Amino acid sequence: MSTKAPPNLPPSGPPPPMRRFTLAEYHHMIDTGILSENDNVELLEGWIVPKMPRKPPSDGVIQMTSKALSNRLPSGWEIRIQSAITTADSEPEPDIGVVRGDERTYLHRHPQPQDVGLLVEVAETSLTQDRQEKGRIYARAGIAHYWIINLVDNQVECYSNHSLVAGYQQRIDYRAQDQIPFVLDGQIVAMIPASEFLP
Repeated sequence: MSTKAPPNLPPSGPPPPMRRFTLAEYHHMIDTGILSENDNVELLEGWIVPKMPRKPPSDGVIQMTSKALSNRLPSGWEIRIQSAITTADSEPEPDIGVVRGDERTYLHRHPQPQDVGLLVEVAETSLTQDRQEKGRIYARAGIAHYWIINLVDNQVECYSNHSLVAGYQQRIDYRAQDQIPFVLDGQIVAMIPASEFLP
């Protein structure tokens, strides 16, 4: 007669204490060394959360996206890669940000929503978070255009018409054969083949 071993259950007890942090508290932790550049985290809606680990396809697509957008970038705009932006309750680090200014504009502060023309996330394992939490944060902050380069379904999801309460009201999916309008300040500055963003 054989018996099955009992399942390995975690010890019972109360969940660990959790609380949200303000931007000021988050910055204080960075300034005092509690958090450093080696801590792979970001502040999302007051929660300090780990960033998703990256695979080679994601890193490659980030570089491809940076190049494709840089080649069409009007003067007065700059590309930032995996750099923070500051909203009312979050400090996410989108994979690509198209922001006003030049390489010296943000030496003493992060871009804020009014500085941002477009944010891009490259998503594989992070797809659900990028659609839900990040989409909600960016829409509530008033970011006009948000793209998810979806490596799972091999498409670029373009979000616009933001609402403070209901998130983005419009989503258009582009496949490799399609042309994506690159919009800044309400004007189409280029039509870019979606294939330039997809592996």
